Amino acid sequence: MGVIPLHGIYSQSPKIIPLIRIYKRTLLQTSSSVKILIVTTSHDQLGNTGRKTGAWLEELAVPYYIFKGAGADVTLASPLGGRIPIDPRSESIIASTPTIRRFQKDPDVASWLTHSNALGTFKTTDFDMVFLPGGHAAIWDFPHNSHLIQLLEDFHRQDKILGLLSYAASVLVSMSTGDGEPFVKGKDLTAFSNSEEQLAGLTGIIPFSLESKLVASHAYYSKAADYVCHTVVNEHIVTGQNPASAGEVAKKMLLLLKETSRNKPAVKSIPS
Repeated sequence: MGVIPLHGIYSQSPKIIPLIRIYKRTLLQTSSSVKILIVTTSHDQLGNTGRKTGAWLEELAVPYYIFKGAGADVTLASPLGGRIPIDPRSESIIASTPTIRRFQKDPDVASWLTHSNALGTFKTTDFDMVFLPGGHAAIWDFPHNSHLIQLLEDFHRQDKILGLLSYAASVLVSMSTGDGEPFVKGKDLTAFSNSEEQLAGLTGIIPFSLESKLVASHAYYSKAADYVCHTVVNEHIVTGQNPASAGEVAKKMLLLLKETSRNKPAVKSIPS
């Protein structure tokens, strides 16, 4: 997001390699496919700047191919349904990677991104996991979408796995527990940091600073250096700090499913 380092600087995180090796050694022994719901933003305006925004391409493309490579059945949804807006900066040459280029040229993906399902049409019983990629736009429409808030609270009550990346974690500050406490209170989480927000030139443009909001809501927030892979697992919730964390969030979600599911769907080994 914003000004980012070259992909190669952070794409080979040493944390990811052991995950791949562990995952390849273990398969679930059931027959049905894992069903994953991916929810992206529908918002496409960067505040009052007149600039376009949307989902951040790397945060969508990398997990998509990891999930598909694991044999998952992936469904795409958004608050409004229909076409998914993509942040133009995430499509730039600077942000481009082989995975992003593959995603951009994939005819199945092109159709998939044009025909997302509207939230409010799903039940948590239809899915094993839910994943929310970020992009600056998510902080505008995720925290105020009642269908999304209800869906995630239902997933949580059923102990199903939630994955949230960068600004997607903004929805968590609008959620509450059964006794009315802030959902994030006492939870170990990460999300896009204040310093990353400053580097991206977003301070004062986005509705609120996510790191500050999480800390004020008594989450145990942690972060790594700017644009470096950092993920946090809190029970069945996986959060990632930034686009560099996309692959590890997806892999940790699948590993959590393996660890908690003796009678749940099969996952193939993930591609390296």
